[in-house]
Amino acid sequence: MSYVGPDFDPPQPRRPRRSPLVVALAALVPGALLGWAVYEAVGAPGDSGGAAVSASGSPSGSASAAPSGSASASARDDGKKPTAGTAPATSPSPTRSGAAAPGPLKGKVVVIDPGHNPGNFQHTAAINRQVDIGTNRKECDTTGTSTNSGYTEARFTLDVAHRLRDLLQQQGATVRLTQDGDRPYGPCVDERARIGNTAHADAVVSIHADGSAAGNRGFHVILPEAVHAGAADTRPIVGPSRDLGARIAGNFVRVTGSAPSNYVGDGTGLVTRKDLGGLNLSTVPKVFIECGNMRDSKDAALLTSGAWRQKAAQGISEGIVSFLRG
Repeated sequence: MSYVGPDFDPPQPRRPRRSPLVVALAALVPGALLGWAVYEAVGAPGDSGGAAVSASGSPSGSASAAPSGSASASARDDGKKPTAGTAPATSPSPTRSGAAAPGPLKGKVVVIDPGHNPGNFQHTAAINRQVDIGTNRKECDTTGTSTNSGYTEARFTLDVAHRLRDLLQQQGATVRLTQDGDRPYGPCVDERARIGNTAHADAVVSIHADGSAAGNRGFHVILPEAVHAGAADTRPIVGPSRDLGARIAGNFVRVTGSAPSNYVGDGTGLVTRKDLGGLNLSTVPKVFIECGNMRDSKDAALLTSGAWRQKAAQGISEGIVSFLRG
C-alpha cells in the first residue's frame, strides 16, 4: 500500500525527539535490534527499486503499473509448494468465510481484509469514486503497488490472507475475508469496515505491502487515532486496537526476523493515523499491517518468497491469538 490514494496520504515527518509514549511503544516490539540483524542477513541483493509509479505516471503510486509477466519464479508459483518447517498453503476458498475447528479460539470471529483486489486494474473509474470516511471523502480503493518485477500487492495480500485464515481456523476461530478475488473490484474502504462491523468481529486485520522509495525497509502496523467526526467514532476501539497492533508487531519481529520500518514509526513498528477509512469507520478492534516495502529490492525478495509469506502469516496469527486469549 503506497501513501497516495484513498487510504494512502503521506505520513507526517519524523519527530526529532521521541516522546515517552514512543519509548513505551518501542518496548512492545521485543527483539527489534536482533530482528534487524537477521533482516539484513536474509535480504537478498538485487536491483535497487525505484519509487512507485501510478497509472497516470505520478510517483508513489496510488495506482501501480499493471502486472507484468516478468515476475520472479517465487512470485509466479506464489510459494504454494511446502517448504521445510512451514505448513502447506491451501488453494483459495470459493467463499469469504471459513468454518472453525475445535480449538482455543472457538467462538471468536476474525475478519481478514486483503488490501486491494486483483481486478481493480480493470475498474479504475469505479474505484476512483469518492466515499465518506467520516473525516473527509476519499477514493473507494486503489490498485495498490507492486514489486519492480510486477508482483502485485493484491496478489501478495490474498496469498497471506489465505495462509493466515488457515492458521486461525486451526486455532478454532471463525474467519471471514472481506474479499477473496471473488468480485470484479473492491470492496470500497467503507464497505471493508462495514464487513468487520456486521460480523461483530473480535479482531480485524487489513493486510498490505507498501510502495515507498527504495532504501525504505521494514514493516509497520497502523493503529486508529481517536476520531469523532461524521460517521466515524474510533474512541471505543483505540485502546484494544493498540493492544492488538502491539502484539502483532512483537510477534511479527520474532517470527519473520524482519525489523520495524526505518522510515515511519520511529523504530517502534507502530504508526497512528486518522486518514484511513477502513480504520475510521470500524466499530471493532482493527489494525493495518504493511508487511514490507515492495519497491525496495531486499524487501521485495522477502515478499515474493512463499516461505517468508508463511512466516508473515504465522507472525500475524500469533499476534491475533495472543490478543484474543488475553
